[in-house]
Amino acid sequence: MGSFKGHFLPGTLFLVVGLWHTWCSIFRYGSNPKSFRVRVWNPVPGFNGRLKYLELYVIAIGSFIDLCIEFFYSTHLKIIVHGVLNPSHMNDFEHSGMLLMFFIFGLVALLSEKTSYLPLPEGALCFVASAAFTAEYLLFYFHSTSHKGLEGYYHFILVVLVGLCIVSTIAGALMPTSFPADLCSGIAIALQGLWFYQTAFVLYGSMMPDGCQLKDNEISCLSTGHEIRGELLANFQLFVQVLSVLVGVVGAYAYVQTKYGHSVAINEDS
Repeated sequence: MGSFKGHFLPGTLFLVVGLWHTWCSIFRYGSNPKSFRVRVWNPVPGFNGRLKYLELYVIAIGSFIDLCIEFFYSTHLKIIVHGVLNPSHMNDFEHSGMLLMFFIFGLVALLSEKTSYLPLPEGALCFVASAAFTAEYLLFYFHSTSHKGLEGYYHFILVVLVGLCIVSTIAGALMPTSFPADLCSGIAIALQGLWFYQTAFVLYGSMMPDGCQLKDNEISCLSTGHEIRGELLANFQLFVQVLSVLVGVVGAYAYVQTKYGHSVAINEDS
């Protein structure tokens, strides 16, 4: 069984990084399509370069803080019981493992970009990121918590979105000049963050479907009909999120083309 904060905090991290990645992908392609390259992270311009690596710090520090919450706070420091990992908190340990992978990605990327100890090409960093998403996928697919019913359906959609993150990130490594691969990666990460939010508010917040309730750490529905209605609502919520993100992407692309597209075309003609 999860919790509101257990979905809200990682959702915030994924949403912020996904939206930033999506905007940067559109901006870089709209500014100069011929020099476009896939990037697994995007530097923040301006500020005399002081915020250049902000995205990587957000990933590393954000995942580390969430890791500490899951591993220490949620377990009440009762990590080892009778010489083994506390079986009552396996869910928290699994989440910690997922967050550890994203912390490792942020740390590896920072070492690669800021030092000479671990120089890695962009494609290799894409594979490191895909490994983190793969660990997340396996965690949710083979979860120690048996997600059933409405809760299971929401987590099934989450697994699908994580799978899209894996595919798009690997595609970026294999096709380093592909704008669609880079854009899809940002969109998939943003959708994953939005779905974390949706899961938090529906299953553990104020948006629980009629006829279903959270009781004794389990989500149950009064009848099969209520459960099916909840799943149909989940489909509609996903549709609204996908539509909203696509509208935002089209709007951002139109804005970048209006502001930078003409100047690029003029430079190419001259």
